[in-house]
Amino acid sequence: MGQQEKVATSLAGAVGEEISASLAPVDAELERRYPGDPGTRQPVHTVYVPGDVFAAGTIRSWGDRALAALDEHAPDAASFAAVLGLADDLAEPVYTRVRAKLEREPVEDLRIDFEDGYGNRTDAEEDEAAARAARLVAEAYEQGTAAPCMGIRMKCMEAPVRARGIRTLDVFLSGLMEAGGLPDGLVLTLPKVTYPEQVTAMVRLLDAFEKARGLTPGRIGFEIQIETSQSILAADGTATVARMIQAAEGRATGLHYGTFDYSACLGVSAAHQASDHPAADHAKAVMQVAAAGTGVRVSDGSTNVLPVGPTAQVHDAWRLHYGLTRRALARAYYQGWDMHPGHIPTRYAAVFAFYREGFEQAAARLARYANRAGGDVMDEPATAKALSGYLLRGLDCGALDIGEVARLTGLTRADLEGFSGPRRGDLTASAQ
Repeated sequence: MGQQEKVATSLAGAVGEEISASLAPVDAELERRYPGDPGTRQPVHTVYVPGDVFAAGTIRSWGDRALAALDEHAPDAASFAAVLGLADDLAEPVYTRVRAKLEREPVEDLRIDFEDGYGNRTDAEEDEAAARAARLVAEAYEQGTAAPCMGIRMKCMEAPVRARGIRTLDVFLSGLMEAGGLPDGLVLTLPKVTYPEQVTAMVRLLDAFEKARGLTPGRIGFEIQIETSQSILAADGTATVARMIQAAEGRATGLHYGTFDYSACLGVSAAHQASDHPAADHAKAVMQVAAAGTGVRVSDGSTNVLPVGPTAQVHDAWRLHYGLTRRALARAYYQGWDMHPGHIPTRYAAVFAFYREGFEQAAARLARYANRAGGDVMDEPATAKALSGYLLRGLDCGALDIGEVARLTGLTRADLEGFSGPRRGDLTASAQ
């Protein structure tokens, strides 16, 4: 035992109390604006299907068509790995898991589209399609055939289509209520948002619906689609998207990047409109910083290069989609859009490879941190949060199994969730 140190202080206790009192409004503001990630599952993709095309068998059809594409253009693990450049040790586990995923849960998030993918129809026709969508979604949840997340993309809040969008949303939500209530996986998308006031209008609309139906205030959330330059940078030089999140009053669940509308808005020529264009990178980086710590998640956009035609053409499209998905994952955009059933095999291949190739290292680092065992990397709480979040996302999508995670980390899922929970000092430093 060494000599006990004498502890001296100079400040009266009242000083600390006064400082705490002065910062109480800031503490409350931090808690309100930056509650941290909700801790719920984030789908790895969103599939868009036009409102007039959506049917009871849509999800199963997409899975079957994706499996058929594999059968025709990459019938085994070796051929699929050769197309995508997968390492030998990943080829079999990735291919096996992709096929199993397509059999079990081919679509994680389905959006029935009443905007660009649907177009302008007569009021009677859109009313009928919206009511039909509500009935089919309700039946899917009742029968256990629904995707984990499902909902609609309505028309935007701009004057020419505003009334139609509001009515479609009302018809759809009312149909769900008549069929038994709103499902837990309900997701709504508000497109082409340019001003925070349009987000406020959506909040008022949902508030009115909740009151009309006796729902808990704040029950219905929505995604904000970022498709215009003004949604990133306002006329006064401020980041509009940050103001949109606050205008949502806690209802915003996601920010979805619209690759082609945003690119066109900036004058990018059609041949260069892609999610890896510098303009896209800038927009998504602003979205990511604005959403950091707020509990609002960021989604990448899509590619319009479809894997169709002869095998060589399909392989080229697969390589492009796989590369874009891997690029997005490395940048912490854990979700994207898929436009065609042929995109799903490479979506899951990219996601599964991303989590499996880093799994053992992440598990070892987290185990050392949990056991205070040290090692060649000095991790801290923020890194442990990132490591556990990585493993949890891998578990959620099916890239990893809880048994193998427990074997390498010695941790349960509850332990992982404990490490990944929000830490007030870390919230503004991480986008996810």
